[in-house]
Amino acid sequence: MSERIGMVGVGRMGANMARRLRDVGSIVSAVYDVHEISARELAEELGCPRCTTLAEVTAASDLIFTVVTDDAAMRAIFSGESDSLLRNANGKTFVNFATVTPALHLEVEALAAQVGARTLEACMASSITQAREGTLYLMVGGDSATFEAVRPILEKLSASLRYIGPTGSAAKVKALVNMVMNINTAGLAEGLALGDALGLDLTMLREVFSQTGANSQVLKTDGEDMQNRDHACFFSAAHAAKDSGIALALTHESGVIAPLAEATKAQYDAMVAAGLGEFDKSGIAELTFNSRRPGSLNH
Repeated sequence: MSERIGMVGVGRMGANMARRLRDVGSIVSAVYDVHEISARELAEELGCPRCTTLAEVTAASDLIFTVVTDDAAMRAIFSGESDSLLRNANGKTFVNFATVTPALHLEVEALAAQVGARTLEACMASSITQAREGTLYLMVGGDSATFEAVRPILEKLSASLRYIGPTGSAAKVKALVNMVMNINTAGLAEGLALGDALGLDLTMLREVFSQTGANSQVLKTDGEDMQNRDHACFFSAAHAAKDSGIALALTHESGVIAPLAEATKAQYDAMVAAGLGEFDKSGIAELTFNSRRPGSLNH
């Protein structure tokens, strides 16, 4: 596919996706971000225009990828009164990578259809490194024909690409993925903290965890960081809190009782309140170890 691809939201994930697209020969036609410095620097690096309005991105692109922070940011780029991606968007396709509520994906799909545009949700179960390497785990929701049309480009960004179903379905799966991941992260932090309080060697304990029923993907990605207090951000505590909230809203709508999800959300909210929201989610260990207190890290 030779489509021109516009990027809206070029933070850590969006910028690395754009770099990956450049590396594999795709045309990055425009970049936009509310943080103008980030957009300017990436545009210079890629040798592409930096747009100052959303409508300019749409005009310069056939495909528009959006990677924004939350529901409010997503709604703003598609329904802003003074500026919008949907201005003169007939025939354009939008692929929305943000983790937002399933209902919002449906709302954006309806708005796009009114102007003759198409949308997909492409929910990522990956981090910054995978975005740069093109090894994202992508779960896609939306019209199946639109997915097939965009599939060749999505394959350049992913190692695992799954079509889940209609719009909203991939966002539901992503909410569950993050709910379980966040619960596992909080549980691991408590286990290591108790081991530390009992005077156990944490390297030994992590090895035992890895060989028993305590093993998990989170142990592989976060266990050593929790032990060493290395919380360089790959997936922030603030995003963990936001995503836990999306999952909790779905449990409330469905009538499911989820005390572990409730407790985990409270822990990540506590991290944000303590000023640790920009730490990686592994930083939840700072709330569990007896010897640690929020704000004591020198990062």
